[in-house]
Amino acid sequence: MAIEVVGVQIPLWLLFLIVILVLFIGWKLIKFAVKLLIILVLLFSILMIGDLIWPYLSSWL
Repeated sequence: MAIEVVGVQIPLWLLFLIVILVLFIGWKLIKFAVKLLIILVLLFSILMIGDLIWPYLSSWL
């Protein structure tokens, strides 16, 4: 059995394979984006804490 897309017959197994591949690539991209977001949040929170603490540290020096 096949599905006709733009005049081309695509077998169902190939369509399922393409869908699985697209989902896999999308999942990897989402995982990368979440990791990058966590790293950026941690970095900016460390910078923010450092900015809040710096006046107290510089007054002791």
